[in-house]
Amino acid sequence: MRTRQLLPLLLLLAACQTVHLERDFDPERNFSAYRSWSWQEPALQYRPADPRLKSDLTEQRVRSAVADQLDQRGLRQAPSGKPGDLKVQVWLIVDQRQEQVTTYSGGYWNNPWYGYWSGPGYGETRTYDYRVGTLQIDFLDARDGKLVWRGSAQQTLRDGPDNPTERTRMIRETVAKVLSQYPPY
Repeated sequence: MRTRQLLPLLLLLAACQTVHLERDFDPERNFSAYRSWSWQEPALQYRPADPRLKSDLTEQRVRSAVADQLDQRGLRQAPSGKPGDLKVQVWLIVDQRQEQVTTYSGGYWNNPWYGYWSGPGYGETRTYDYRVGTLQIDFLDARDGKLVWRGSAQQTLRDGPDNPTERTRMIRETVAKVLSQYPPY
C-alpha cells in the first residue's frame, strides 16, 4: 500500500463508516473553571510508532482542528510560554484485527408440500484482516497533571482521499465528533 494512503487510513476518515464515540471524565472536576489550554508535548502521539504513519502535515491538520473546536467551546489557547488550565494531547492509534466468518450451504430442507430432504451441507470459513483506527483526545489538569476528560472516535479503516483538502475536511469532522462530548455536562 502506498505511504500516502496510510495517512487517511490513520485518520478514521471513511465517511460512510460508523464512528463509535466514547468519553470518560472525572465527575469531581469543575469543568467551568477551565478557561484556557495549551499543548502537552508531544501534542500528537502515534501508536504504533511507525514512520509510515507519522506526518508533519497530519499533525498540523489535527492541531488546527482541535484548536478551532476548543475555541468554539469557549476555551482559549494560552499565550506561548504560559501554561493553560488544561493540557491537551491527541493520540492516533491503529490496531490490527482479525475476524473469521463462516457461511453454510446445502443441508436440510423442509417443506410440508414436497416432503423432507437432507443432503450434504458444507461450511466455508474465511479470515479477514482489517485495521481499526482510534482518534483519542485527552485533557489533563495543568495544576496536578491528572487526566480529567478523554474522548475518542473509533472505526474500521478504509482507503481514504488522496487530496489534502479532503483530508483536512475529514480530520475536522472527526475532531468535531469527539469534542462534541465536551464539556461533559
